[in-house]
Amino acid sequence: MLFELVLGVFAAMVVVMVAAWGFGLAMKDGGWTDVFWTWGATATLAAAALCPNPGTAMAPRQWLVAGFMVVWGLRLGLYLTPRVATHPEDGRYSAFRAQWGRRYPLNMLFVTLPQAPATALLAFSVVLAARAPQPDLGLRDGLGALVFLAAIIGEYLSDNQMKAFRADKTNKGQVMDRGLWGWSRHPNYFFQWLGWCAYPVIALNPAHPVTWASLAAPVVMFVLLRYVSGVPPLEEAMLKTRGDKFRTYQARVSAFFPFPAKRA
Repeated sequence: MLFELVLGVFAAMVVVMVAAWGFGLAMKDGGWTDVFWTWGATATLAAAALCPNPGTAMAPRQWLVAGFMVVWGLRLGLYLTPRVATHPEDGRYSAFRAQWGRRYPLNMLFVTLPQAPATALLAFSVVLAARAPQPDLGLRDGLGALVFLAAIIGEYLSDNQMKAFRADKTNKGQVMDRGLWGWSRHPNYFFQWLGWCAYPVIALNPAHPVTWASLAAPVVMFVLLRYVSGVPPLEEAMLKTRGDKFRTYQARVSAFFPFPAKRA
């Protein structure tokens, strides 16, 4: 049943991401890729968590895990959707547009589609957590909920700190290095990653080898955010617009995991 659900998530997300690609081309804004992925992943992963085991009643843990997904999706989706709809195209995608020229439509398809198998890998963590065999909610479920809550609060704080910084016109051309942004150059990405750690907290049981697959979500999200679609393109864009100010910031502040800043 685990693999059938993962394949179902993959198939549904292929449809979602093809739609994201077409809509982004029509709107001339690659940022819609992130919006479609957020809402699509929320719907498919929550549905996978709630899919009943044949002959068994819906378990409270399934509702808990599906709730994690809905809260995550609402927070991120309600932040991204109006931002993409009302702001210029994200610098990562505008850089792709300038770099690829006429090849942009085809190349964007190969940027967009891999998010379907990536979401299928996330489904291993979500489904294994939802179907953890313990009959009742217990300590590990509570620990998972605490990790998830800390992640949501951290994302909210980091996004609002950046929003307030950008709203102050005196900060134009400056680098945000206050609050959580003085501990990590990308605290929003760190806390987004942390939220996915809640699932193996609930699901992982070293005595059952299949549950090691619950580590898929934090591993996949770390690789994507730290080395692929998150930190590298954003920092490249910041170096172009902020130059030495951002290089100084890079030298002082951790790229991903929060640590006290080094002295200037």
